[in-house]
Amino acid sequence: MEASSTPTPEDGRAAPPECYRHPGRETHVRCTRCERYICPDCMREAAVGFQCPECVNEGNKGVRHARTVFGATIRRDFTPVVTYALIGLTVLGYVLEIIGGDDFVRRFYEWGGVVETTGGGTYTFPDTAVSGGEWYRLITYAFLHQQPTHGAGVLHILMNMYLVWQLGPVIEEGLGRVRYLALYLLSAFGGGVLAYVISPESAVVGASGAVFGLMACYFLMTRRNGRPDTPILMACLIWLVISANYTSWEGHLGGLLAGGAVAYAYAYAPQKHRAVLHVAACAGVFVVLAALTAVKTAALT
Repeated sequence: MEASSTPTPEDGRAAPPECYRHPGRETHVRCTRCERYICPDCMREAAVGFQCPECVNEGNKGVRHARTVFGATIRRDFTPVVTYALIGLTVLGYVLEIIGGDDFVRRFYEWGGVVETTGGGTYTFPDTAVSGGEWYRLITYAFLHQQPTHGAGVLHILMNMYLVWQLGPVIEEGLGRVRYLALYLLSAFGGGVLAYVISPESAVVGASGAVFGLMACYFLMTRRNGRPDTPILMACLIWLVISANYTSWEGHLGGLLAGGAVAYAYAYAPQKHRAVLHVAACAGVFVVLAALTAVKTAALT
């Protein structure tokens, strides 16, 4: 049996080396770790020479990535995708409300809002729907802004989404995507629950509860970093008082309290057990809110 040999050109010279990942690409550069030939597309700059993608990935497995004091991995190319998604869903809901007409808005709110028709085109908080088991309304209301009772939805959504746009990316980068999403949804849930418990006869829509939770979190994050942004806290409290005259102060306060409780755990949990305590804090806030909803439901039924 003849031994196999590497094909050679007709002049007898050895064939030029090729990239191990891209056969046919001539190269004379080797990975400094595995010594396989790599082409320019596969070269990853290292402390000495270049490495192939596989060796870089293998080396990164044992590297501990830098994290913020809140537990998020620090990334140079961070993109706040959760913030963009939340804004996109909220704007989409508003656009559907605008182009759908009155009948669509009525059905839309009867499905996912904390308002329902009671006859004659009037709307009230659907205590019967929530008490009937449709607890999801206590979160989905945060993605609706075209208040059927007075139609003042444009300024409502613009103000809320502007604040999410300003605060969201900073908080998301500091907390990480999962923690940030949990904070937003629990703040919205807190706003819906407190409004349900205190004023079940009131109509409540909009992301204001979640926004107040973001404000509380931003203040605690800056305080934890040694640069407390007191003006934003004062603005939050002043707006809470002023808005009580024409919006749901219960929803705002509920979002502030729920978001503040979660954010405090995020900011001050000991590093050794940080991840576990963060999960426990979110679960604890959810259980408290669910318990309040259950008690109110029992009282209504």
